[in-house]
Amino acid sequence: MRGWRWQRRSWNGTRAVGGMVLNQVIKLLQSKYHYKEEAKTICDKVQVKLSKECFHPSSTCITDLRTLHWEEAIQETKGGAANRILAEECYFLWKSTRLQHMILAEDVKAMLTELRKEVRLLLLTNGDCQTQREKIEACACQSYFDAIVVGGEQKEEKPSPSIFYYCCSLLGVQPGDCVMVGDTLETDIQGGLNAGLKATVWINKNGIMPLKSSPMPHYIISSVLELPAVLQSIDCTVNMSA
Repeated sequence: MRGWRWQRRSWNGTRAVGGMVLNQVIKLLQSKYHYKEEAKTICDKVQVKLSKECFHPSSTCITDLRTLHWEEAIQETKGGAANRILAEECYFLWKSTRLQHMILAEDVKAMLTELRKEVRLLLLTNGDCQTQREKIEACACQSYFDAIVVGGEQKEEKPSPSIFYYCCSLLGVQPGDCVMVGDTLETDIQGGLNAGLKATVWINKNGIMPLKSSPMPHYIISSVLELPAVLQSIDCTVNMSA
């Protein structure tokens, strides 16, 4: 392979284990507090609140905000006074269970190890710095990347070009020598396009059809394990053009 590649990947995290994590909270509410039918409703409400979450680190911390999600969901479902203690119990069970299931699969570890022999790898993720650093620590992925950048620690997040340029500077490479790999069109792929990277690779795990208005990646794969072949293809294309 020629030149440096910049890769962003998603660990086996939030999306993959979301249902399993919520089931643990449902079991808690049903067995300990006898919320037979209400348990699922509470968890559904929390899911909605998470999907609409607006976090401002200058005004609150992520723990307080997400505990409030649970507190509100319980009160909306059960009525009565707010139950902060129960909300904290639900939140910390949800959080700890989620982190326990964030692992880096062995075949992905092997792939990253081989890729890093030839290219430089950087993990770029949006989100609150505390939450994302906890995920990174939980899946123990630090040793597989040359650098890790969390959007919540920067002035701007994906898809802003500035954070991509910052990542390039960390690796000591030009944007035109980097490839962005991600599973979100609106942030990962659009960001790579905005920054003028060599190529963007979309991991389309669910085989969905993007909207016509969506950013158009240069390459589409169904699994991150297909990445080495794509990178080789990009190299061949560059060599032929030269």
